[in-house]
Amino acid sequence: MARTAIPGRLSWRVATLAETRDETATARTLLFDVPGWPGHLPGQHVDIRLTADDGYSAQRSYSIASHYGEDSQIELTVQKIREGEVSPYLTEILKVGDPVEVRGPVGGWFVWRPTDTPPVLLVAGGSGIVPLMAMIRARRAAKSRVPFRLIYSVRTPEDVIYANELRMMEGGLDVHLFFSRGVTPRRIGVADINTHGWPADFEPDCFVCGPTGFVETVADILVALGHRPRKVKTERFG
Repeated sequence: MARTAIPGRLSWRVATLAETRDETATARTLLFDVPGWPGHLPGQHVDIRLTADDGYSAQRSYSIASHYGEDSQIELTVQKIREGEVSPYLTEILKVGDPVEVRGPVGGWFVWRPTDTPPVLLVAGGSGIVPLMAMIRARRAAKSRVPFRLIYSVRTPEDVIYANELRMMEGGLDVHLFFSRGVTPRRIGVADINTHGWPADFEPDCFVCGPTGFVETVADILVALGHRPRKVKTERFG
């Protein structure tokens, strides 16, 4: 998931592209080697800076898809935006061995820690699945028994990012997919959140990520269903 980068006090590091894989026709996962990477929490993001030969530079922020392991690597999944300055380069031109500048990790509110114990509801729209997948992977790596529920809305089945991984997930994670386009288009509504989410009296941690309109709609539904606003954490783009 991409955002406009916000300058901060963190220093820039040189990351080298180590591996790529296509997730969908327009989304690609990039694995970077980042010497000296300090580690991150599931849900955080990094700033990426590209600089042209004439000195012009462009920055964007991308959510980290990987949980933090013992090595100095981070995984980003980038959705190509046709009119974008950065995503077409990252998804079509950048090749293994090429360097980019990264800064991070950034963010401390929209995070899940393996030591957290409440049940978790994840609601994603499109590439908003990326930071939520980091949480899912962290849960699996920690062998956590905290129950997770994922509600994921995309345009078509072909647009599901991490489709194979989500299909093969072990117990403790319930996945519900919704497709907004196609033969029987359907958008997430109150009944869907009520049926596939957690009851408010369970006091789950809710993480909602996706386009601005999607996030605002889902957050309003959760609050209307009785979830406390402070338990509904959101990230948005667009």
